[in-house]
Amino acid sequence: MRRFLVLATALLLSLPAVSATVSATVKVAEIHGAISPASAAYFLRALDEAQKAKADLLVLKLDTPGGLDSAMREMIQGILASPVPVATWVAPSGARAASAGTYILYASHIAAMAPGTNLGAATPVAIGIGGDAGKPAEKKPESGKDSEKDSAPQGSAMEKKAVHDAAAYIRSLAQLRDRNAEWAERAVRKAESLSAEEAVKQKVVDFVAADLPDLLRQADGRRVKLAAGETKLALGDAAVATIEPNWKEKLLAAIADPNIALILMMLGVYGLLFEFYTPGFGVSGIVGAICLLLALYALAMLPINATGALLLLLGIALMATEAFVPSFGAFGIGGIVAFVAGSLMLIDGDLPGLEISLALVVPLAATSALVLFGVGAFALRARRRPAVSGAEGMIGGTAVALEDFEREGWVRASGERWHARSDAPLTRDALARIVAVQGLTLVVKPEDNTENKGD
Repeated sequence: MRRFLVLATALLLSLPAVSATVSATVKVAEIHGAISPASAAYFLRALDEAQKAKADLLVLKLDTPGGLDSAMREMIQGILASPVPVATWVAPSGARAASAGTYILYASHIAAMAPGTNLGAATPVAIGIGGDAGKPAEKKPESGKDSEKDSAPQGSAMEKKAVHDAAAYIRSLAQLRDRNAEWAERAVRKAESLSAEEAVKQKVVDFVAADLPDLLRQADGRRVKLAAGETKLALGDAAVATIEPNWKEKLLAAIADPNIALILMMLGVYGLLFEFYTPGFGVSGIVGAICLLLALYALAMLPINATGALLLLLGIALMATEAFVPSFGAFGIGGIVAFVAGSLMLIDGDLPGLEISLALVVPLAATSALVLFGVGAFALRARRRPAVSGAEGMIGGTAVALEDFEREGWVRASGERWHARSDAPLTRDALARIVAVQGLTLVVKPEDNTENKGD
């Protein structure tokens, strides 16, 4: 009994030592490309999984040219309310955290960059029809010292409001994380950018990390402010696990590409046109409607130029009209020209990753032209062929007299009994050629060879 008590006591005394050796847990999420609703949904899910796993840190590996303001704010709200510290790491080398990425970097508990990366150019742009995307707000010429008044935007009232709101937002984030608020405001008002080394010197980010182990080593022991209070990171021997995007997030991220959006729009239009050609709600109509809705969802997230959008819609409408109206190619050629011009002007912005590729527009226009000319060729060929049905199809056919008559009588044609009129007398079972159809009366002419033939 005494030996059992000694063994139990030794085991209990060893428990704290065992628990002290439990390694930390680090979750990793990766975002590459424009910030979109799909990016926000993926990041918020990663935050939720990190919280459920009681992770010690969530690392966001970021490489973005910018993105949608609403999606960016959703991500920042998640970071500010998160019970799990978030470290945003601009990586790999050559990556950037431009525009929306700069705001996310400032909001994070730990901000790090890989060598050879950059951040900044955080001037807001208008997203939507008529937006002046990608164009920084104009400024008055500077005289003497730089002042907030000199750097204020001189565009429309809406542009001024957007820039002032963005400047105040990033300044509040900088003050919350004790980072360089003055440079943050210049990144918004003057679209300034910094390299990784310059960002560390100006206290914009915390440190430069060459890889993930280097990041965890430098973050270990740092104190961060969470919504519930301050905590100290203990990341020694951390177990790292990557959170992958699910199929829904991958799909939404893919269609946010403007080139994919343009392809979906064309598939949607052609699907609906084919459905109109062949009445009956079938597969082409369903697929076309789905593709068109997905394209509209994607285009709603992009900086759309009004003129480009109108030209694109006009081009599609003209090409569709060409298929229904005989115009000898005028509508089709005009539609192709409008489609190409509208596609190239559709995305109003200079952000990399948010432009329409000419290598995509040309094949789409060529395919549309081939389809239109193919439809036109079939239409011309069909027009030259004689009618094979209806009243016109009966002209030139043969009728058999059912009785003797001189001017008017009854004949059988196309398996039906018809009233007929003839300038010459016809005898029963005589053959006649149909020369015209006048209502329900056939105008016939006796055949030279009146050999009797059954119907």
